[in-house]
Amino acid sequence: MKSPIHIAQPALRSASDATAAHIGRENAFGARNYDPLPVVLGHGEGAWLTDVDGKRYLDLMSAYSAVSFGHAHPRIVAALVAQAQQLAVTSRAFHNDRLPALLERLARMTGLDRALPSNGGAEAVETALKAARKWGYRIKNIPADRAEIIVCASNFHGRSIAIVGFSSEPQYRDGFGPFPPGFVTIPFGDSAALAAAITPNTAAFLVEPIQGEGGIIVPPPGYLAECARICRERNVLLICDEIQTGLGRTGYLLACQHDAVRPDGVILGKALGGGLLPVSAFVATHDVMRVFTPGDHGSTFGGNPLAAAVAMAALDVLEDEHLCERSRELGGWLLRELAAMKSPLIRDVRGRGLYIGIEIDAAKMPARRVVDRLLSRGVLSKDTHGTVVRIAPPLTVAQADLAWAVGELREVLRELEHGSP
Repeated sequence: MKSPIHIAQPALRSASDATAAHIGRENAFGARNYDPLPVVLGHGEGAWLTDVDGKRYLDLMSAYSAVSFGHAHPRIVAALVAQAQQLAVTSRAFHNDRLPALLERLARMTGLDRALPSNGGAEAVETALKAARKWGYRIKNIPADRAEIIVCASNFHGRSIAIVGFSSEPQYRDGFGPFPPGFVTIPFGDSAALAAAITPNTAAFLVEPIQGEGGIIVPPPGYLAECARICRERNVLLICDEIQTGLGRTGYLLACQHDAVRPDGVILGKALGGGLLPVSAFVATHDVMRVFTPGDHGSTFGGNPLAAAVAMAALDVLEDEHLCERSRELGGWLLRELAAMKSPLIRDVRGRGLYIGIEIDAAKMPARRVVDRLLSRGVLSKDTHGTVVRIAPPLTVAQADLAWAVGELREVLRELEHGSP
């Protein structure tokens, strides 16, 4: 038996020693697959976070929409605690008394028929891919092992082997091949390209209504509606990945509703867990879901009573606090405030609801410099591909707090414009 590992812990002479100790320990024992900002968070409440040094930060990231309803929302925390004391995990080998209500609610709120619960978002995407392929074979009669799924360039649907296999980001693919075949890539926002790419073997079109990791890319007006029309006409499933855009983030329950589209399948995640647990689901029509039979697919933790109770509480908060409407109104105000900034460093401001990207002129500086400077002022954000600063605060954020953050951003841009180190 190996001797236990002892980690030397020097006496902490100042608050910054605590930060250095945590980061040093993570670097010593964790895989280096992330490059976090140099802040160690220890507490969160609402839209505010506090680091181990006691400094407060306004959260403009919301953990990529996982914390859409704020940190430690009391109603969601109470639901988690109460259910954890009652029953947490059973596996799907047995029924539990919390899952049925969640399945019905997901179906009714999306206008679809059935839901298949899972945990992380990538798991729900994989579920959708399996459903689409089997639908292609069982319902559309595509020849065996010939089904194709169309995806968009600059997509982000997760990190599994299959998903990174159809990514257009070289780093996501580097060293992880060979990849499963059967995916066709087209430009995002180009419905004519979709029509041209469809063949008799096309089972589905998988698309983000707004590309998040791609840089908060909003497609042309009517794009998704035209894609839906094409898919119906050509007997192809339309599957919308709403993991980041769904549940109020863009000002509607689902971002596809901006184009009044009801897809054949919707992928939900992140916010569904209320900022406390990984909860996701693939929700689809009966025509799609009927291809699954017992044993085809499963998830030990998917649909557990603890996750179901938390998700139900999160959806209660979404509805009772009118967060879709709030995101739409507050997001519209924030977009106008940001667009009014006439900085030579800004190339574009775009988004919907509280899902906004500020594109920085890469010829002048990387977006990470803006993010780092905001961090020093108590504003947490993150850059995407070195060019876009993401703004996606909890939907519960106070307008006064956002106004303060806008002022801080304005000062940061002014400093950087004048070459301040």
